[in-house]
Amino acid sequence: MSDTAGLTLLGQSQTQYPQEYTPQLLERFANRFPQHEYLVELDCPEFTCLCPITGQPDFARLTIRYSPREHLVESKSLKLYLYSFRNQGTFGEDVVNSIARDLFALLQPRWLEVRGDFLPRGGIAIKPSVRLTEAPS
Repeated sequence: MSDTAGLTLLGQSQTQYPQEYTPQLLERFANRFPQHEYLVELDCPEFTCLCPITGQPDFARLTIRYSPREHLVESKSLKLYLYSFRNQGTFGEDVVNSIARDLFALLQPRWLEVRGDFLPRGGIAIKPSVRLTEAPS
């Protein structure tokens, strides 16, 4: 069994949704197979944030991929963490880099990728992505 003793969000009957960027929401649990090099892919099709200039909503599908070592991200904490961007004025490029930085610090995976597929505005879709193999400085 995975060690879930430290998880605080999973199983709560009343979910409190954050109103501001909150990386402290992210939780992890022990990987039962750290000796295996395998892939975890998380598909987040309903991501939203705000344009920092106009305040208009930006919608994106985020894809997070990583090869875990000792830890995996707990999915409810990830959902709440991603929700914490909802009222934040930030560019898509900043979003993917912030998420990659926060998850890499939490998990210390072999590698981690975050891709944002932001819906078109003004006729242009922006698709930033980042791959980390070591913690950013």
